Parts: sequence; C-alpha cells; structure tokens
Amino acid sequence: MSQSNSDANIAVLDSITKLTDGHRGQVIVAGSHGAEYAAYLAAKGGARAVILNDAGVGKDNAGISGLRYLQALGVPAATVSHSTARIGDGTDMMARGTVSHVNAAAEALGCATGQSCEACADRLCAAPPVIAAPPTQLENRILLRNISGDPEVWGLDSISLIVPEDAGHIVISGSHGESLGGKPETALKYDAIAAVFSDAGIGIDQAGLSRLPALDSRSIPAATVSAESARIGDGRSIYEDGVISCVNETAKNIGAKTGMRTPEFVDCVIASLKSS
Repeated sequence: MSQSNSDANIAVLDSITKLTDGHRGQVIVAGSHGAEYAAYLAAKGGARAVILNDAGVGKDNAGISGLRYLQALGVPAATVSHSTARIGDGTDMMARGTVSHVNAAAEALGCATGQSCEACADRLCAAPPVIAAPPTQLENRILLRNISGDPEVWGLDSISLIVPEDAGHIVISGSHGESLGGKPETALKYDAIAAVFSDAGIGIDQAGLSRLPALDSRSIPAATVSAESARIGDGRSIYEDGVISCVNETAKNIGAKTGMRTPEFVDCVIASLKSS
C-alpha cells in the first residue's frame, strides 16, 4: 500500500526488514518495534521518515529507543501505541494506530502524540530526503550457550537473521511475538528446536503472542518474555533478563511455564530432548 503526498510516497509494511531499494526516500509505516535495530534498518534503507510500533515501550524504554537513534541522523520518526494497533501489521497501524511518541524532527513537521497514524504519516511527507548514511551496525547473531552434547543457543536481535542452520538450534529472538500481518506461516522461517520472543507488551488483540499458536501447529516449543523484563530488539537481553510471560501448548507439555527465566526455559527444552 502506498499513497502520494507532496513529493513523497507512504509505504506500509508489516516489517521494516521488508525494505527494498524501491522504498528509498519514502515515508515508511512499518509494523516493527521502535527499538534501535529497527531504526537502524530504516536508516540503512534510506527511509525519509518512519513510523513504528512502541511495543509497550518496556524495559529501558527499548520499544521507543529508535526515535533517539534516528533523531541523531536527522530522520523524523514516531511510534504508535501497541494498545491501539497490532504490532507486526502495518495496515492495521495505518488504520487504527494512535501516535504515542515522536522525535524532535517529527515534531517540527507537526507530528504529535494523539494523532492518527495516517495523519502523522501525511505530515512526515514534508521531510527532506535523507542524505547521510547510517553508522555501521552489525546485524547481531550471538552464540549464547554452547555445551557439548546440547543444541547451541543463539541470540538474534531480529528473527529476520534466522538461517537454515538454526533448524538445529534454540533461537532467542529480540523480535516481537506477532506473526507478520497475522499470517501464521510467517511465525518462523525455519523450524528451530525452540524459539523465544518478546511479548511487545502483548497489546491490542493480544498481537504480541500470535506466533505461539502458529508454532504449536509445527510442534515447536515457543515462549514470549515480558517486554518489561527484557529489552525488545536485543537477543542477549531476552536471554539474560527475560521472564517468561506466555508459553504455547507444545512448550507447556514439556514443563515450561510462565515466570521462568529464559535460561530455565532453555533447560526445559533440552531436558525434553534428552528424555525423548
């Protein structure tokens, strides 16, 4: 979906990871969380301005930390409240989203909290094209645990970084727990042994949890951690700080439960593999 306004177009995406060269110079409304990794991808992709989801804001204000990152680059940015529109669903954000936070560059263009996402996007079309390239940032995949005889545990700041080899790994992702656009087939590109996500504050329609039943259908134990307990967009924090907020039926059947720390969930998965 896109529309014309001034000399800019508005592109609506379910994830900022779906940016292509064709989106360069456009105003992007994306269903991704508003943390720094998503902001980096927006800047790397040459977005003129961007609206993301605040993902419940959460620990260390991680869900809106990308606004400060983009301000330093001169890129106007805003978030919509996770309680007004589904994270991971750009079309729903455009239809129902209410702005919760803006950076100074967006504010200078007339964007403000309480606006509709659509009205904010229209104002962002007046932003000048971005010229500066973003600072180099590694796309983080971190080996979190490697014990002989056990599957490796990998931390991914974004689930978009999953690779075919992760079919043999336990994946701890900084991404939100919403299937993109609500489509179950987008829950996980490869069949990892197990997966953990952020619940992104859960939000409207319990969007932050929708990957869990989708992964039940593939017999993959999966869980979310509370956005208040760990930084969204940060795989290491999801592992080291995360407190499990929800588990799917597959995970429940191997003894996983809410209130566990993420390493305890991993222990539960590994114990079930050894007993099978």
